[in-house]
Amino acid sequence: MTSTSTGEQSTALRLSNITKRFGSLIANDDISMTLKRGEIRGLLGENGAGKTTLMNILFGHYVADQGAIEVFGQRLPAGNPKAALHAGIGMVHQHFALAENLTVLDNIVLGTESLWTMRSNRTQARQKILQLGEDFGLQVSPEATVASLSVGEKQRVEILKALYRNARILILDEPTAVLTPQEAAALFETLKRFVAKGLSIIFISHKLDEIRAACHNVTVLRAGRNVAERDVGDFDTHQLAALMLGREVSKFKAESLARGKIVLQLTKATAKRDRLSTEALDLEVCASEIVGIAGVSGNGQSLLADIVSGLAQLTSGTLTINGNQQANPSPLATVAQGVARIPEDRHAEGLVGDMTIAENLIAEQLRTTFSKSGLINWGQAKTFANRIIAEYEVKCPGPEARAGSLSGGNMQKLILGRVMANTPILILANQPTRGLDVGAVAYVHEQLLNARKRGAAILLISEDLDELLSLSDRVAVMFRGQLSRPVARADVTIETLGLMMAGQVVQHAA
Repeated sequence: MTSTSTGEQSTALRLSNITKRFGSLIANDDISMTLKRGEIRGLLGENGAGKTTLMNILFGHYVADQGAIEVFGQRLPAGNPKAALHAGIGMVHQHFALAENLTVLDNIVLGTESLWTMRSNRTQARQKILQLGEDFGLQVSPEATVASLSVGEKQRVEILKALYRNARILILDEPTAVLTPQEAAALFETLKRFVAKGLSIIFISHKLDEIRAACHNVTVLRAGRNVAERDVGDFDTHQLAALMLGREVSKFKAESLARGKIVLQLTKATAKRDRLSTEALDLEVCASEIVGIAGVSGNGQSLLADIVSGLAQLTSGTLTINGNQQANPSPLATVAQGVARIPEDRHAEGLVGDMTIAENLIAEQLRTTFSKSGLINWGQAKTFANRIIAEYEVKCPGPEARAGSLSGGNMQKLILGRVMANTPILILANQPTRGLDVGAVAYVHEQLLNARKRGAAILLISEDLDELLSLSDRVAVMFRGQLSRPVARADVTIETLGLMMAGQVVQHAA
């Protein structure tokens, strides 16, 4: 047996010359990266830079065209997810994969025991979960039903799932995207415990301040290549953004504008859907104003958005748009009233992936603008699509390309183009920058602020508190279906918003 150097012994993960092609597209281009024991390495890159492909190769979901992976000095078999798990690799995804109706213990143990096991050793499993929680600051009751947990507690369960399977390398994908600032701070303390016990972490995030706060070093991908790999102290956030995008990035902030007439008004608005409900919501959004709505996911923001867009019916109260009370609101009626929507999920609600770009862009105006006597004017549709593609700098082969083939940032540009095309009086922007890189985020922010300048009223629902405080004139918080009174941006802090999102601060002055 050959001897191993001290440097090799300290290396947890080594990716060597990883290349992956999809037809003519090179998703990963000769990428090499190391992760040492007890190290937190940030992984940065704009949408489409190759981060997801690289992680899929690491987990065996894809097979690299060339290159190799070693975990603790042992070659990892290609295309074998079970081998990756057995080697000690665990991943915590941004969107949790938990069975809400089962207990914490059931969720963690699920899949770890053979189907032929006659009896589950729940006592031993419970003890291991409690010990892991104590060791890593991830305390959560094994008997609690997942549906009863806060978002931060659900994330603890996801991390415990990986640790229960003896993970020694953790990949955290946008781990703070759905957390309050206080929960994010608690997560960072947990990460310190991880590295103190020798665990290694790859921290994937679009939040550059968090990368600098949580990580020892950073790998930056651009166009499928590793363009930088250094200590985080060597860069500030502006330099990191420039490395990601290959250019300087502007940061936009709302300027002071006079508020116009009331465009959106909710009065004692109540709606219910499944277990979700809103309780007597009162809200006004005026022309040339952005009102931001903060809240941890699942507190009623999605239902509020559906009320405004006509997808959910009120059980009591009223919805008024531009002075017209909506008796039986519907998506078609709200579009006719001048309401445009940037939906929460661009894949499931914003675009139809199997349809062309042109088909998606004309969908909302098909009957009124792009067809006559039941026949679609495809020449007009193509001209319109080409204009949107050019104006919004959508990177695509052309209007006949499938929308599902685009990156997240380009999908969002298409939706923005469709939204802004008819100069709407009210824009519902629900999580408009979720999952986007800093360049795409800046572009979305610029378009929203330009619409505000033109006189549009904007309801901005976001879990990104920096975004809310940069763009909003007033901010309110949703907690368990209730909406606080909106307050001026200057009168609220991120810390206070975080406490309100957790239900610890009841109300501000009007």
